[in-house]
Amino acid sequence: MSEQIKSKNNSNSSPKAEHYYSKKQSSRFDIDEIEAFLRGTEFKFYVAPGVFSKTKVDRGTEVLVENMIIPESGRVLDLGCGYGVVGIVLKRLFPDVNVIFSDSNQRAIILTRKNIKLNGMNFKFSETLCADKFSKLSCDEKFDGILLNPPQSAGKQLCFDMITESKNFLNVDGTLQIVARHTKGGKTLSKKMEEIFGNVDVVKRQSGYRVYISKNI
Repeated sequence: MSEQIKSKNNSNSSPKAEHYYSKKQSSRFDIDEIEAFLRGTEFKFYVAPGVFSKTKVDRGTEVLVENMIIPESGRVLDLGCGYGVVGIVLKRLFPDVNVIFSDSNQRAIILTRKNIKLNGMNFKFSETLCADKFSKLSCDEKFDGILLNPPQSAGKQLCFDMITESKNFLNVDGTLQIVARHTKGGKTLSKKMEEIFGNVDVVKRQSGYRVYISKNI
């Protein structure tokens, strides 16, 4: 099915798609464009049915982007990247950081690749991965940071697995940073982070969300 790029804020509806964490989507791939002002900079993103938060950048992602702690160089994984907001903003702020994008949703990865170009960036095709969690990463790959807006709609166990497996892909002193509403799953996720890493702190409290951080020590 060919893609159809529509004007921003197009109100035409499309058939209901599978969950945003499904690998494949059967809804029409009608691409729209949204704008966002993040970390003092304007960005544009292509969106479509079948991906998370297709009408605007969700509040949780905004809170994570505005408060994430990033090394000036190294490797960072945007895990469950959706259409690429976190990693694209990160790369704009820290151009020396090597950003890897990963999501299980094939459509999300297609949009991420488009959004990288839309925002004037140059990434290798191999740096955007359609993968279930860490399935396409070799066991010896390491990151200095992993950023995650966890797919809580997919179930608590999946989120727990993402936290647990993250530890194996972090360098020493590398960090896992997660955003969630504290009263809607965040408290449970932060306890899991403390169990796996032996530590967890709160980077920011904002709009009911918290950004939790654990260090691989």
